Amino acid sequence: MDFNLTQEQTQFADALRRWVEKDYGFEQRKQIIESAEGISDKAWAGLAELGALALPVPEEQGGFNGSAIDMLVIMQELGRGIVIEPYFATVMGAEFLKKSGKHADVLEQIAGGEVKLANALGERQSRHDLFDIAATASKNGDGFVLNGSKTVVLHGAQADKLIVSVRSSGAQRDTNGISLFIVDADAEGISRRDYRTIDGYRAADITFNNVQVGSDALLSTVDGGWELLDAVADYGVTLLCAESIGIMEAITAATLDYLKTRQQFGVPIGKFQVLQHRMAEMFMEMEQARSMATLAAVKIASDDVEERRRTVSAAKARIGQAAKYIGQQAVQLHGGMGVTNELPVAHMFKRLTTIELTLGDTDHHLARFVAQPGFKSAA
Repeated sequence: MDFNLTQEQTQFADALRRWVEKDYGFEQRKQIIESAEGISDKAWAGLAELGALALPVPEEQGGFNGSAIDMLVIMQELGRGIVIEPYFATVMGAEFLKKSGKHADVLEQIAGGEVKLANALGERQSRHDLFDIAATASKNGDGFVLNGSKTVVLHGAQADKLIVSVRSSGAQRDTNGISLFIVDADAEGISRRDYRTIDGYRAADITFNNVQVGSDALLSTVDGGWELLDAVADYGVTLLCAESIGIMEAITAATLDYLKTRQQFGVPIGKFQVLQHRMAEMFMEMEQARSMATLAAVKIASDDVEERRRTVSAAKARIGQAAKYIGQQAVQLHGGMGVTNELPVAHMFKRLTTIELTLGDTDHHLARFVAQPGFKSAA
């Protein structure tokens, strides 16, 4: 199998990297974080102009029908620039629409940069188990009434539309009885509490109080949303793995530059062999993580659900381990400056830490990997 990027993918990556360097530098990023919205309309327009928003959208809706490998290229570059725009939330939401085969008009708006999405999937009690759902949907005439709360919805207050998982039947932790809806974020009965997360992103706690939606808002079959939810969550994990690779590349490069310039006893500290060994170990961790991220991007489209789950969880677990090691080493090699907001390294480490906790941490995915059928026999 050829793992080299195509000419088009390389050109796209180069264009996106130039845009980040020119229009989304570290100082500009800090200004966006401190702004009231926490995102930039100018940056969003720039992503749309580059074609990044159209890339995952089907050609029928004005997109480029990009594969997971294409998305890996984009997420790596956005990770390298620690871009905080709601790109991840929007393209993950778009995947729900693509797999459901509904709301082609919304996909067209996403491709044009007119709509931002957020995924209201987690709840206070659910932690990493997305099937643990207390929010409810009740039949009401030709539509439904939604009630309940969702927590830590990434860019939930900045979104125009929300993808919402609710329980339409069954017990709270059943995989059966889950339904998925797309809802206008400003619909009557929705309240959103916006806040900044540790990595500079924005998230929101969202409450649904007798929110009326039509039957056309349903993305899954009634009670049959788990397979769709599980598949798109795995797609989201694959995107996060790719973003982590970009961040690890950037944090490793920044650390190497620091070792070449910081002097002690009259020589650059990079001359000390023990620090050279640490850099070598960081590089090896990064390359192993890159291989797993690529494998996950290849297998995410597999028709074998067990293979998809197994590969994605293996990638998230291995990349979580690598990110922790690389981030901690980078901070320590920078000394006290490594934890200050004046250096990009601290921001990168914070982002790696929150990615580790998003859509399942390392322990969660190790347990999921082991739980897949065939694990014991294969061992």
